[in-house]
Amino acid sequence: MTHWFKQKRYGYGAVPSTWQGWAVTGIYLVTLLALTAWLTEGALQEQSRHLPFMAMVTVLTIFLVAVVTVKTEGGLRWRWGDDDKR
Repeated sequence: MTHWFKQKRYGYGAVPSTWQGWAVTGIYLVTLLALTAWLTEGALQEQSRHLPFMAMVTVLTIFLVAVVTVKTEGGLRWRWGDDDKR
C-alpha cells in the first residue's frame, strides 16, 4: 500500500507526501471555497444557509481525516520527535 501522507515529527498530524495526497488536500480546499461561495451567495437572500453549510463542512472534514488516517505512513498519533533518540 502506498502512503499519501507523512506523519509530522512533532505533535499530531500529517502532511501530503505524494501527488495523491496533494490532490486530496486540493480537492478539499476547492470544495471548501465552493461551499463558502454558496454560503455568501445565500447571505444576500433572506434564507439562511448556515446549518447546511456547517453540516457539509463537517462531513467533508470527517472524510478528509478518514483518508489521511488510512493513508498515513505509521498512522496518526502524537509524536515527540525522533523515536530513535528516545
